[in-house]
Amino acid sequence: MSDGQAQHDGSTTQAAAAQAQSREPGAALGPGIAPPAEPEGLDARFRIAASVTRPVAKPYPRKDGEPLYRPLHVLTSDPAASRLEGSVALLNIPFEALAPGPEGRFFKVDSSDGALNERYRRADLDEPAVLMRSGYEPSPSEPRFHQQMVYAVCSSVYATFRGALGRHIAWGFTRPDDQARLILRPFAFKGANACYDKDAGALCFGYDVAPAQMQGNRTLPGGFVFTCLSHDVVAHELTHALLDGMRSSFSMPSGPDVAAFHEGFADLVAIFQRLSYKEMVHAAIRQSRGVLEQAPLLTDLARQLGWVYGKQAALRSALSQGEPVLYDAGAEPHQLGGVLVCAVFEAYLTIFRRKTAPLLRLASNGTGISPPGELPPDLAHMLAHTASSLASHFLALLIRAIDYCPPVDVRFGEYLRALITADHDLVPDDPWAYREALIDAFSRRNIYPRYVPTLAEDALLWRAPRRAMAPLGELDFAHLRFDGDPACASGAQELSRQAGVLGEFATRPEHLHEFGLVARSVAQAMGATAALPEVRSIRTARRVGPDGQIVFDLVAEITQSIEVRATDTAAAYEVMGGATVILNPEGEIRYVISKSPASCERVLRRRQFMDSPLGQQFWRIEGRRYVEKGPLFSMLHAD
Repeated sequence: MSDGQAQHDGSTTQAAAAQAQSREPGAALGPGIAPPAEPEGLDARFRIAASVTRPVAKPYPRKDGEPLYRPLHVLTSDPAASRLEGSVALLNIPFEALAPGPEGRFFKVDSSDGALNERYRRADLDEPAVLMRSGYEPSPSEPRFHQQMVYAVCSSVYATFRGALGRHIAWGFTRPDDQARLILRPFAFKGANACYDKDAGALCFGYDVAPAQMQGNRTLPGGFVFTCLSHDVVAHELTHALLDGMRSSFSMPSGPDVAAFHEGFADLVAIFQRLSYKEMVHAAIRQSRGVLEQAPLLTDLARQLGWVYGKQAALRSALSQGEPVLYDAGAEPHQLGGVLVCAVFEAYLTIFRRKTAPLLRLASNGTGISPPGELPPDLAHMLAHTASSLASHFLALLIRAIDYCPPVDVRFGEYLRALITADHDLVPDDPWAYREALIDAFSRRNIYPRYVPTLAEDALLWRAPRRAMAPLGELDFAHLRFDGDPACASGAQELSRQAGVLGEFATRPEHLHEFGLVARSVAQAMGATAALPEVRSIRTARRVGPDGQIVFDLVAEITQSIEVRATDTAAAYEVMGGATVILNPEGEIRYVISKSPASCERVLRRRQFMDSPLGQQFWRIEGRRYVEKGPLFSMLHAD
């Protein structure tokens, strides 16, 4: 069974589900194998992964007299869009001193052309004349604007993630020379594609020649098309890199939803980030007379690139045409990710209609139907403001919910629970029924969480640990040491100390099951070998609610893999498990969102996925063991 099927597993009763809402059952360890009364401990208890102490760049320390922001021009869609459609926006990028490139704290732009083997003149955004003009003017024929475009969009999206998460973000790559900065390559290769190269720690954008037939699109037939000038492509690729830094295990295609989630989440970030550009939203509102479903400027993704691919339309859309496309575990990742996109965007449209209904009633003498003709300017402005601010709220929720997902093998139904819990934590009263709209939109597409008794909001919330656990005194905020900012630990030694406290607690024999971990003897009994649990990350989170209250948490991941040994008829393969742990400032465990690697059901599902046509796109058998065919991001964005 998958998250897209309405039925629960036959062995899971509603009563049992109500008691295990924040973990996936792990009692069935294998045919005829029952867990011991008290799980056995591990010889060497756990490891601390290198990712715990991975370098994190801090924002630029602004000096007295320096500006808060650096205004820079960007394209809100792509070069084929009209300026009358709000295609150019002036973004206020958090100010930092820049070297030519530009090179800043988080990003380094590489101006080399991988196809022509030459290097273009680097963009110098601190040059006085450039500063006076708010950067280079948008132009597809000016390489320095290409560099400005990728830097500005990436800086804006990064700032959005940092604000939503309430902390600084470490990248997921391990490039030895510079782990704090992501390289941006706007001219990386010839080809109408782009990808996140994890090995190189770089976003690589291609360019190509447009087809000879490009009627209906403002693109020169046979002219150049640059993916780095598509706002959606840049935001999408950066989201892959940021999500990889937040949850590196999501980069392993362990199930049908994992690759699709990466694609759908990246598309959602691109859409809602673009909706924050008020010039574009205002133009679209005027054209569609306030009906967002009729505003392709806002709902289409990568319009120019879609025409280049011969689709005669945008590459993807956030709208369902006709009846919603239902969840299908065997669908191609981009198609399945589109189901997630349409579900979230439907919820957004529902809330937009609720919030704007009073405005439309006032403007239409109570009918709620706009009279013929253009919208009154004041009404168009208020509708655009609502659409833009609501998009920012949804985007923050989508990002914040990643902290409430299990650490491995994410499924769409689990992401729904993460959304509901993340929103409930910050906005308990929910006056506009955001959570109800999300539940309805997901269920209309047959996306259901597993192991819940109903679709009631309180049934979908993650729960506190079933076993009573004492607070971790050494992880309360009185014992944490910061580097002048609650979002930043004092250093690698402090992060290692925090990870050690959590690892020692989670791997106590009486706690293993609660944290989705398994003893070696149990794994051996089911024909598998258990690796040591690893604390993968531990970080503080600072969030501000709508009424101004500040919520502090400590968010951590601990994972463990088991390898199911090869048999005469089957190759060996790995199953990951573990838990996301969220603690409050007093060191009390609020949530343990766990998945056992030794769950008989998960072990079987993993094998079935790798043997399926979809799984065979990512996995192959080599030396009697399943291995990945290549990096997930390269396979997702292959031509």
